[in-house]
Amino acid sequence: MLPHFYYTPEILKYDFGSQHPLRPERLRRAIELISRYDVPILDPGPGSISDLFRVHGEEYVYLVMATSDRLSKGDFSADDAERGHLFSYGFGSGDNPPFAGMYDASLAYCSASAQAAKVVRDGAPLAFGIGGGLHHALKDRASGFCIFDDPAIACHILLEKFERVAYVDIDVHHGDGVQWIFYNDPRVLTCSIHEEGRTLFPGTGGVEETGADFTSFNVPIQARTTGDVWLHAFKETIPKALEAFQPGAVVLQMGTDVHLLDPLAHLRCLQQDWLAAVKIIGDLGLPLVALGGGGYNLMTVPRMWVSGCLTLGGVPFEDELPADLGEQYRMPSYSDHGPAEPSFGKPHADRVIDWLTTQHIPHLRR
Repeated sequence: MLPHFYYTPEILKYDFGSQHPLRPERLRRAIELISRYDVPILDPGPGSISDLFRVHGEEYVYLVMATSDRLSKGDFSADDAERGHLFSYGFGSGDNPPFAGMYDASLAYCSASAQAAKVVRDGAPLAFGIGGGLHHALKDRASGFCIFDDPAIACHILLEKFERVAYVDIDVHHGDGVQWIFYNDPRVLTCSIHEEGRTLFPGTGGVEETGADFTSFNVPIQARTTGDVWLHAFKETIPKALEAFQPGAVVLQMGTDVHLLDPLAHLRCLQQDWLAAVKIIGDLGLPLVALGGGGYNLMTVPRMWVSGCLTLGGVPFEDELPADLGEQYRMPSYSDHGPAEPSFGKPHADRVIDWLTTQHIPHLRR
């Protein structure tokens, strides 16, 4: 049985509109699929503004709250909001259009992640908040579809018990929000393997972004890199950084957009490449908070999240999905079948591995 799986339908109200790539349907499908495995789905409760204040400035939080309320009441339109000072806080018609109810919906996904972190802080070995993983939000600014930074909140909660916490991000986009929030905090190691910023938002995540204590650890991967090379780079860097840092607990952000069918990025991983990385983190045996993240293909996100959760929880499952859902979602199996693509991107990956192994990891040994 999968333990401590937190979710509330309120998270589905986190919706930037029908034309936006971050569609609530991807989460709805994942919940429908995981429910077939008799997973007890726990309500995390209403959430607490005090958890937001762990990593976000009060002025920013109250701005989101007030804007959300005014839009809900019809005091002004989203267009009016964009023309005002909200633009300086990251809101606009592109990535982060303001919407009615955005505060409560954002608090809902933070509530699930925070509750997962709190039960791990209090002794549980594993907990889940796959409706979260919104890793781009900064202290005082929305960014990259993210209003509040729930992975950073989870890390902060774990610090109440553990002297050192590691954050591992396997989303195709650099986990910049979490990195910058903890950039000068030697208690938190932020690890991110991602498509390099030269070709993908947010344009950050180079190996030189180390923080004063080398606790920012980035593995930038070349566009079009295949899954075998991506997994090789992961194995040769992030587990070794964790071994050197010796964290007491881990927050894992399980973005699925490294998949070759994802429309917003350029890596070419298969589901089984991604799942192998998830398993490596689970096999460390450390207390673990597992969150969701990016992923924008409705055929890949549900099966990847569910296979990741079941694997971390040690719940056996067949490769074939339930027949009705497989037909409905056009995803008959968890694994990707067919010939693997020829390896691509290894020279670039090897240069990154060599730099991190010789110039970064030695600074993490304690």
